[in-house]
Amino acid sequence: MLQNQPEKEEMDANMILKSTKVSEVIQNKRRLVEVPYTASVADTLNALLANNILAVPVAAPPGQWIGAGGSMILESDKLTGSVRKQYIGMVSMLDILLHVAECGPGTDIEANLMSVPVSAIIGRSLEGLSLWSINPDTRVMDVMEPFSKGIHRALVPLESHMDHVGLELKESSPGYRMLTQMDIAQFFKLHSNELQSITTSSVGQLGAVNKGAFAVPAGMQVRNVVKWMRNASLNAVAIVDGSPDAEKGPMLMISQGRRLVGTFSATDLRGCPPRMLQTWLSLPVLEFVEKLSEAEKFTHSSAAAAALTSASPGSRPLVTCLMTSSLEEVISKVVDYHIHRIWVVDKEGLLIGLVSLTDILRAVHSKIVALEASDITG
Repeated sequence: MLQNQPEKEEMDANMILKSTKVSEVIQNKRRLVEVPYTASVADTLNALLANNILAVPVAAPPGQWIGAGGSMILESDKLTGSVRKQYIGMVSMLDILLHVAECGPGTDIEANLMSVPVSAIIGRSLEGLSLWSINPDTRVMDVMEPFSKGIHRALVPLESHMDHVGLELKESSPGYRMLTQMDIAQFFKLHSNELQSITTSSVGQLGAVNKGAFAVPAGMQVRNVVKWMRNASLNAVAIVDGSPDAEKGPMLMISQGRRLVGTFSATDLRGCPPRMLQTWLSLPVLEFVEKLSEAEKFTHSSAAAAALTSASPGSRPLVTCLMTSSLEEVISKVVDYHIHRIWVVDKEGLLIGLVSLTDILRAVHSKIVALEASDITG
């Protein structure tokens, strides 16, 4: 029986997501970057900067720590099988940002970052307490489910050996790679032809737009922005026109209907020299972002660098989309600019919401599940 074109495209999407293993997605990734539990927060920040990454696992001697989430993720010697280290948690740029926010106004932040061990800030964000590992034979379709629920990254063992020790899961491997939401987005872009039955739909049609996004006024001090992000467990906020309300004081606001002028996220710390943190935390958030953009012009990928060059001096490009933009277009933008969210605006440039990597993965996963259900009932 001959298939029509839509049916063939649906089968192509289903096939590529179910036939590709996680090990194939990460096969060209470098060896895992990690930090020892004795490293300072400053050492960890430098490791993130040097490797242009957002998070690192923290390694410690085996058997002396309770693993994050009650797991025991171990690295073993490839020849002897003896355990060399245990990964006790994950530390991200958000954890460091939240740690900085807890420092009092008179704190010497540079000295603080150099003296505090990284093990002391594990768990500042909830994700750091949930260290995930994924079997290398897991299908892309299957890994999309936890990633679509807010898991940003997971360790993938090169060779996996698992045992249950009481209530704990003990896993050992001679080495690991890191799988991230961005890796899956890059996989989507690489296989855009096979995924057209899904990605040609608009983000509005797929329900991928999060309309509950928060914003801060451009004139709010960075220190206050960070505190509000900590209180609301946010990774990023939109920066919109305006100054904090004199009566209500600095606070978050709903972003809908406001004019976007920038973005502030935990990853912005990567561009701020530790010695400047003390001073820069007192800057208005938009001025802080503009200072960072100058340095970024020399480090971005070619696509992003071209956009930055054409942008006005001291500014970042506002990467946005419309409700009618295709998911394919949005995926292409997050990959090309290596960003984790895109702001959704109307034709007047006013904010509607955002589409994050989590939203993209959820939209694709939900569409595939819906197509499978319709095939069964149809």
